[in-house]
Amino acid sequence: MITRISVRTHARDDWVDLTADVEKAARASGLAEGVATVFVPHTTAGITIQENADPPLKQDITRALDRTFPWTGGYEHCEDNAASHMKAAVVGNSVQVIFAAGKLLLGTWQNIFLCEFDGPRQRDVVIKISP
Repeated sequence: MITRISVRTHARDDWVDLTADVEKAARASGLAEGVATVFVPHTTAGITIQENADPPLKQDITRALDRTFPWTGGYEHCEDNAASHMKAAVVGNSVQVIFAAGKLLLGTWQNIFLCEFDGPRQRDVVIKISP
């Protein structure tokens, strides 16, 4: 089963929590257990599983990525968003989460996030539920 959702990001470096959307897709599948694959089909956004209990952590990660891939890095990419491509390459474009009884088997502090590196934008996210 494949579910597509549209996500509006609000800033260049925005984190959007997708956990509830992924769990909803797992429940809707009717499967007792399985795997949810979450994929973003964009080259300037990523998907990650990260802590959601301490909001400043997302800012810390964003700042670390900014230091590693500064916006003014002398890149040759024809657009001004080369840093966003590099951040997305490091974070990755998908994650997989096991679920049982309609619940994602995430750790206590884990949530699934869309990481926007070139926003604000409208982003597509694909959730595939497999047995």
